[in-house]
Amino acid sequence: MGFQTLPKGGKGDYPWWLVALCVLAVVLAAVIFFNGIYAQVFLTVANGIGVTIFVTLVAFCLATLLGLGIALLGLSDSNALRQISRFYIEVIRGIPMLVLLFYIAFVGAPGIVAAYNWLMTPLTSSGLAEPMLVRDFSLMWRAIMALMIGYSAFIAEIFRAGIQSVDKGQIEASKALGLSRVQRFRLVVFPQAIRVIFPPLSNDFVAMVKDSSLVSVLGVADITQMGKVYASGSFRFFETYSIVAYIYLILTIGLSLLLRSFEKRMRGKTER
Repeated sequence: MGFQTLPKGGKGDYPWWLVALCVLAVVLAAVIFFNGIYAQVFLTVANGIGVTIFVTLVAFCLATLLGLGIALLGLSDSNALRQISRFYIEVIRGIPMLVLLFYIAFVGAPGIVAAYNWLMTPLTSSGLAEPMLVRDFSLMWRAIMALMIGYSAFIAEIFRAGIQSVDKGQIEASKALGLSRVQRFRLVVFPQAIRVIFPPLSNDFVAMVKDSSLVSVLGVADITQMGKVYASGSFRFFETYSIVAYIYLILTIGLSLLLRSFEKRMRGKTER
């Protein structure tokens, strides 16, 4: 979770590290192109890129929505809702992601299926619906649910800090103008809070690309799982995991550069 977006370079601070990474990436690309073994490994492992991207995007979008909801509960006027929000955040943040993944996959999913079947009992007993089986709950969606829950606690804290950074005077002014609570959040609070929220939120997005590799323990055919299967069958561990690391580096560094560029443009618009 501790991945950081690329630091802002100072004046005259030429990004030689990026030049070195680009040279390394070109060299490895040439090796993959001209070496048959590396090319075969790359083509096999690359089959998991789509799954990795899908899991990351869906889990992060759901985690962002859930995290925003938890953050709003934590900022509620109700003490009970604030306590529920804090309880959720502290519990989820205290559980390692791998443990949470196993728990959701092998405890949470069967529990959800049992609850669904209980609610649908009148329909299933009358033959209008079929009972749901645990195997109907795919491992990919169990992994997505685990990542969603795990990251939502951290994202909730990001939203909370961003929302609380908005000057209270502006909120009071919007109240004086007669704006409703939803209008205040949409028109006054969120547009200002996003400047504080975006950098750490982008950090978590990049971190989720890496943590998505944990879904391989459930047999989900992502980049890591494809590499694991190939290495165990060919015993070419060096070549396989070098390619796996290479692909993840391309995804994470490329995404970090893209997000940093977007952040600079957003900062430039707000400074005008």
